[in-house]
Amino acid sequence: MQRTNAPLLCRARRTVSVLAFATLAGCATTQQPPVAPASPAQPLPPPARPQAPAAQNPPGPEQGFAQWVKDFRAEMRAAGVGEAALRDAFDKVQYLPRVIELDRAQPEFVRPVWDYLDTAVSAQRVATGQEKLAQIRSAADAASARYGVPPGVIAAIWGIESNYGGNYGNTPAIDALATLAYEGRRRDWARGELRAALRIIENGDIDHAHMVGSWAGAMGQTQFLPSNFLRYAVDADGDGKRDIWGSMPDVMASTANFLASSGWQRGQPWGAEVQLPSNFDYGRADSSVRQASGQWAAEGVRSMDGRPLPDFADGAILLPAGARGPAFLVGPNYRAVLRYNNSDSYALAVGLLSQRLEGGPGVQAQWPRELTPLTRSQMRELQTVLNQEGFSSGEPDGLLGPATRAAVRRYQHSAGLVADGFPTLELLQRLQAP
Repeated sequence: MQRTNAPLLCRARRTVSVLAFATLAGCATTQQPPVAPASPAQPLPPPARPQAPAAQNPPGPEQGFAQWVKDFRAEMRAAGVGEAALRDAFDKVQYLPRVIELDRAQPEFVRPVWDYLDTAVSAQRVATGQEKLAQIRSAADAASARYGVPPGVIAAIWGIESNYGGNYGNTPAIDALATLAYEGRRRDWARGELRAALRIIENGDIDHAHMVGSWAGAMGQTQFLPSNFLRYAVDADGDGKRDIWGSMPDVMASTANFLASSGWQRGQPWGAEVQLPSNFDYGRADSSVRQASGQWAAEGVRSMDGRPLPDFADGAILLPAGARGPAFLVGPNYRAVLRYNNSDSYALAVGLLSQRLEGGPGVQAQWPRELTPLTRSQMRELQTVLNQEGFSSGEPDGLLGPATRAAVRRYQHSAGLVADGFPTLELLQRLQAP
């Protein structure tokens, strides 16, 4: 869930409206002796037309931000937040235009799962992770013993979130969240996270200057949002502070505590790559279809190495690239990782990287790299056409969610296709055909 800071709070712009006026002077006449005729008088210039007032520039976002911070600060003071924490948080807070740009950006091109895994579980990341894990093994082992999460899984999240602490961002979380609460798309959410960040400062865990992370407010080496920090961060080194920026015992324990609190089951794997029988009903490859591993085995599902399947009471078949790609049997611990980041690509990367860090295999089946993923606009078009054909996919948003997968699967079944729920350009063109 990572950067230079944007400009300082702006100074108020000053505009001055100027009206120009012409004045004519009148003269009184008195009796004078005769004089020689004067040269003809020059006509007076026409009166100058009054100029329109100079246009007032609308206030910039920085001006509104300063007032918003003042109001929010007063609200937090009334809620009981101490003055010292408020000064630390807001005396030097800055509006960050780049945060708004990133918040509003919606990339058109969607990265396929195999491209994501090429980076997330690259040979370099595996090698670096094994070296880094060896360096902090005692902290990882202690966290694993306490919370039941394997060291490799904790290290995998560490590697994916910040490249093992090499890049966890340098954006002040207070500034980012205040900017998002003032002008972002999810203002209520950002306000809640900002309140949580204030509590962290007031608790003495970290100060504004060192509370840094991504542009979206995720912090530290494993990218906790402030609300999750309050729930799950752990002072494992006993120094009285929960430090997910500089203390590896705290980083490892906090990450393991998050997963344990999210349903991680001690002693179980996250999942395993499997082979599906030729007559497999791909409509059953869905997160909502869960059953015991023995039942999957009875239906012909096999491990890649001939060993028994992981012993899950509620395992599900995952097809991240449809019927033409690898298949996985996943269990409760996979779903616990999804609570860390609700993305199948992310959870799969954590599982695969963790087993590679501990000397296990990578993906053995081939990815369908010949397939071109749909862009966001193509996905919206697919959703629109599905809706028009009576296969409800919800409001077209360009995102592949459960409703769209289900709609694709229903259409595929009606058309006599393999109902794997995986959208392709070929499928879109078929739907668009007259």
